[in-house]
Amino acid sequence: MHIQFLGASQEVTGSKYLIRGKVEGNEYCFLIDYGMFQGGHEAHDKNLIDLPIDVEKLDFVVLTHAHIDHSGLLPRLCAQGFKGPIYCTPATAALLKIMLLDSAHLQEADFKRAQRKQLQGRWKGELPTPLYSTMDAIDCLEQLEKVPFRHRFNPKKGITIEFRDAGHILGAAITLMEIERGELGVHRTVFSGDLGMFERPLMNNPELIEKADALIIESTYGDRLHRSMNDTENEMVEVITHTLRHNGNVIIPAFAVGRTQEIIFLLIDLIRQKRLPHLSIWVDSPMASSVSKLTEDHLSLLDQEAQSIYQWYQSNPNRLELRFVTEVEESKALNQIKGGAIVISASGMCEAGRIVHHLKWNLPYRNNAIIITGFQAQGTLGRRLVDQAKSVHLFGKEIPVKASIHTIGGLSAHADQAALLRWLKGFKQAPAHTFITHGEIKAANLFKEVMQKQLMWDHVHIPTLSSTYPLWP
Repeated sequence: MHIQFLGASQEVTGSKYLIRGKVEGNEYCFLIDYGMFQGGHEAHDKNLIDLPIDVEKLDFVVLTHAHIDHSGLLPRLCAQGFKGPIYCTPATAALLKIMLLDSAHLQEADFKRAQRKQLQGRWKGELPTPLYSTMDAIDCLEQLEKVPFRHRFNPKKGITIEFRDAGHILGAAITLMEIERGELGVHRTVFSGDLGMFERPLMNNPELIEKADALIIESTYGDRLHRSMNDTENEMVEVITHTLRHNGNVIIPAFAVGRTQEIIFLLIDLIRQKRLPHLSIWVDSPMASSVSKLTEDHLSLLDQEAQSIYQWYQSNPNRLELRFVTEVEESKALNQIKGGAIVISASGMCEAGRIVHHLKWNLPYRNNAIIITGFQAQGTLGRRLVDQAKSVHLFGKEIPVKASIHTIGGLSAHADQAALLRWLKGFKQAPAHTFITHGEIKAANLFKEVMQKQLMWDHVHIPTLSSTYPLWP
């Protein structure tokens, strides 16, 4: 059996792993994740690369969670002829109904917008061809097979798979895959997916795993430590208090799934603690609004502290003004607010959506603040802001960056280096082979060094794109 790394190899997006081979007379060919590359023209070109096999030969797909960099190309795969099941947790399936449709809609909207500009003589070069349509996304959803956490299932003879809580977003799973090898015994491969932090708001701790023969582990923040929650809360209070005192707006780019809900819960908790006053908060993202409602429907998947915060909010609705914006005109009206507003909007890396409009209107003014709460990939607008760009190009204009930019890393839904090591220490012995993925090369290399020094693990690999390794000799 071999694993081929078709994405998230020395980079953070595009997670996809192809596993194929023959064991005990059984032919296997399946995918773990099928995510979209994100960040610039190069990413779009990579998203157009087809699988190195006929998609009709695929037996099934296993999906770790709903984030687009793990799921975003599934409609394209199905449109190309894949007819098999896509296994995921029930919460992931619910999120996909929102996220894949939104992804398709954004692509179609970008295409139509470019077409209009082309007709007006304002578009140069090729039009941005959508990777798939809304109908493709709808059809893809019909192939989802929902499997709860800790329920062992057999997608094909000789294979057993089980999902464990990754503590990342709703439904995010660590995937345990066991393959029967006759006299050689059972081989277990563990895919971390994206791991969350320990003792952080909203989600449960990632479940510890005791055994793996082969391990595929993410390394998004393998080279750094997040700020403590105490420091994160202090900085959030300081930035918001200072900005509101100077009659500015606080603009928070946030991923619609997970991050937005975490920020909402954090702000409510700070008000509950009387560390922040009454706030006017607008969540300007139709997807985030839908996901927030979905979060309410899945409260049992959240940790006890998050459930307590939600109950307090239900009992004290007048302590803050929380509005969910869906209509375009209401979104536009937010840009006329000259001070006192907290706007949470997607996308998290500032690449598309309503957040770009809010940045256009708020970046030029010194009394405003932009709070960055998540990872910003190379090539994204969010990364340029973090790297202290003096101006950014938006909607055909050069926009000066005069608002203060704050990076608050303690809110990341990804485990930092210490949390990754804590999770790895749950294994009773080192896997025969460990593959570091889903991290930029600097982060992956440093994390490899730390693993080898602190855990004394050998046989740690950093795969290149399209590289292939045997799962066992």
